Amino acid sequence: MNINTDVCIVGAGPGGALLAYLLAKQNISTVLVERHIGIDKEFRGEHLNSEGEQILKKHHLYEKVQEYGLLLMDRVEYWEDNKIIKSIFPSSDSMHVGIHVPQNHLLNVILNETKKYENFQLLMGTRVSELMKDQSGNYTGVKAIKNGQEITINSSIVVGADGRYSTIRKLAEIRTTIMKHGYDLLWAKVPSPLNWEPTIKLTLINKHQLALFTQAGGYIQIGWNIDEGTYSKLRSESFKPFVNQLIDAFPELTDTVQKNINSWDDFVLLNVQSSRSETWVRDGLVIMGDAAHTMTPTAALGVNCAIKDADRLSEIILQAIYNQDTSTKMLKKFEYDRREDIEVLQEQQIKQESSFINNFALDK
Repeated sequence: MNINTDVCIVGAGPGGALLAYLLAKQNISTVLVERHIGIDKEFRGEHLNSEGEQILKKHHLYEKVQEYGLLLMDRVEYWEDNKIIKSIFPSSDSMHVGIHVPQNHLLNVILNETKKYENFQLLMGTRVSELMKDQSGNYTGVKAIKNGQEITINSSIVVGADGRYSTIRKLAEIRTTIMKHGYDLLWAKVPSPLNWEPTIKLTLINKHQLALFTQAGGYIQIGWNIDEGTYSKLRSESFKPFVNQLIDAFPELTDTVQKNINSWDDFVLLNVQSSRSETWVRDGLVIMGDAAHTMTPTAALGVNCAIKDADRLSEIILQAIYNQDTSTKMLKKFEYDRREDIEVLQEQQIKQESSFINNFALDK
């Protein structure tokens, strides 16, 4: 099977899906490849900040996402000894301190809008196996496998939007520097108690951050920092004393935690890291989002950075296709525009992580 298209995007997360929508809307033929068979996979970095919100509004998508369901966060609270010691409220020009948007809501909206364009094709359950080049070394598309059948996708530009473990980045042999942050993260999700308000609650347990993120649909996402590389040791120890620390910190969660977190298997481990790639472009190829610059969970920047990448990259790709110039020099404009901003945000994440304990009594 052969497909010819202007742009082949690999990875149908929020960044890749938004890029596909923006290109298809501009009459650029686009194929979006996703290795999963559905868009309902569990995802945890689902908070939009004001930048992500404004980009969705700019492209008239926010209102449609709102119809599916989202939740505005009223405030951020810092807790110590079962008391609020500090609160952060929305600025005068905002209605929230963040927005929880379930990823399947966001993707459903973007993909449903994109499917309206005849020049768009979505290939779910499709795994990229090879990058193709011409004799000059320009990337000219991908080979992929769907239901055991090989598909050749010929394209002017290949975009890797396929996450922190990007296949496209590896196949293009783009070197990446991994930065560890000294901690890993345990995720869990529980139904919220009655009258739980839309907040982000933060506290310290044994000098490790514990965060509670209210979610749309009546849930709380728990993010619990642990020392890097200690999860296997932790799992060898008794479970109940560990989870009881959560109940002690927030007694109102006793019932929902006891019903829904009963073993280590009810947590999901995230190995926390950030990364910087040596380049984001080759002739005929671009990487974006976590594929180019993995962010840590701090301040929930990852999805917002990917959305901002898509917004800017769509403009560069539009120029490249119209000018029939897919060279590194042309595509590098995207990296020039975004790299400094990304690296500043990564530095801010490091500072926030190292200074988090300063929000609490120093003798804790």
